Amino acid sequence: MPGLSGVTVWGSGVRALAVAVAVAVAAPAVAGDSEDVDVGGLFATYEGQFADEEVTAVVVVPLLAQADETEPEDDAYDEDVNDPFEPLNRAFFFFNEAVQTLLLRPAAGFYRALIPPPIQNALSNVLDNLETPVILANDLLQGETDRAWQTTQRFFINTTWGIGGIFDRAEEMGIPRHEEDFGQTLAVWGVGEGFYLVLPVFGPSNPRDAVGKLVVDRYMDPLDLWLDNTDRDAVVWSRLVLEGIVEYEGVMDELDKVKKTSIDYYAAIRSMFRQRRKSEINNGESLDLPPIPDLSIFEDEPETQPASIDQPRSFPGN
Repeated sequence: MPGLSGVTVWGSGVRALAVAVAVAVAAPAVAGDSEDVDVGGLFATYEGQFADEEVTAVVVVPLLAQADETEPEDDAYDEDVNDPFEPLNRAFFFFNEAVQTLLLRPAAGFYRALIPPPIQNALSNVLDNLETPVILANDLLQGETDRAWQTTQRFFINTTWGIGGIFDRAEEMGIPRHEEDFGQTLAVWGVGEGFYLVLPVFGPSNPRDAVGKLVVDRYMDPLDLWLDNTDRDAVVWSRLVLEGIVEYEGVMDELDKVKKTSIDYYAAIRSMFRQRRKSEINNGESLDLPPIPDLSIFEDEPETQPASIDQPRSFPGN
């Protein structure tokens, strides 16, 4: 979902805040890059699909610098972490955690308990289908014609045969879904990510993604623009809230595992976020990264979630 993914630009006004509350409070679900963390150990036990994996997060505390370490080594470390506002970022990170605990987690828990799995899958599929214009626009802006054609096929198949996107018939036909956003487009155009940020409510980000995902992408969504221009605020807010709940419910358990097994949860999320974004920008191509589950709550559901309501999701205790 528009996710959260997930960055903010306060110039987006009240509507951006609505996205934040509904979706991106869970943005720490996506992760960032740091030498504070051995991401290779974050998910050491890996069997089959992510739905069945046991996640063991091993966060390695770096050794204290030796007295004879050279200055260039220290500079290289700072450049790799690229978190010059870490004290402020940590404050926002824990603020966002409180918002998750008080608002998003209870809502996601009720959603999981009260909504039957087939209905959950149907809602997720519909929301995914509504994001197609944004994905298609960024496919084209990146010159990814093959992926643009794939996105177009998915939209027409799922909108018609899939009854408005309720069923992901395109997935069943071997046309998988992928994610794109203008933050990725800027990266393809050569714009660097800049420094690491944790923004209030939105969570992990960087200047490039803040502009791309929350400012530009919203103008690529024709449904969103039409709803705004016709004063259908109730529908806009309902969609945002539902997106946030659906996204967070899908990553809630994985986040709990990472939190329980991390010495420094902030550093773990920072490392995972940055490596996750590198993988997305490269269209999932290998970057010599360890396998990590899809924790993005800005963009999409975890990869373990089946796309069709014909394939029930696996829930704890099932």
